[in-house]
Amino acid sequence: MRESGAGLTLVLVIGVGVLAATGATLLLERSLTRILLGVILLGNGVNLLILLAGRSGGAPVVGTGPAGEFSDPLPQAMVLTAIVITFGFTAFVAAVAYRSWYLTGDDEVQDDLEDRKIVQLAEENEVPTADLGGEGPGDDPEQVDPGPARRRLRRSGGGQ
Repeated sequence: MRESGAGLTLVLVIGVGVLAATGATLLLERSLTRILLGVILLGNGVNLLILLAGRSGGAPVVGTGPAGEFSDPLPQAMVLTAIVITFGFTAFVAAVAYRSWYLTGDDEVQDDLEDRKIVQLAEENEVPTADLGGEGPGDDPEQVDPGPARRRLRRSGGGQ
């Protein structure tokens, strides 16, 4: 690794980027199986990134060589801890996905009913986006939010 260290490091950095980007993309999916794969890929990308942050060298065992040529043991310990955390989180998401499959026959995350109500209320109170022109500086709906009371008057046909 010392002779061609720059090329190998570049390949590892690109690997970290691919793992992290793919994992983050899969985390945004609605299927719990894809979310699980995203957690695994993102965890592996972060572990590889932590390992790249450390200094390479010999095994950090006292008495086997000069202290300046040892690899840094802290990133290795951090990766071991991260592996355990990722394994635990992976087991949790796998259990949730299995339970969802067992109860509903599908592993897709459903919309929350409260979220649907909030979206529906927001659409009902939405200001028209068409620019009617000729408004004064305070009457342009694209520039000033008229507030709930004026919206109700405008919807009911009353004057402003």
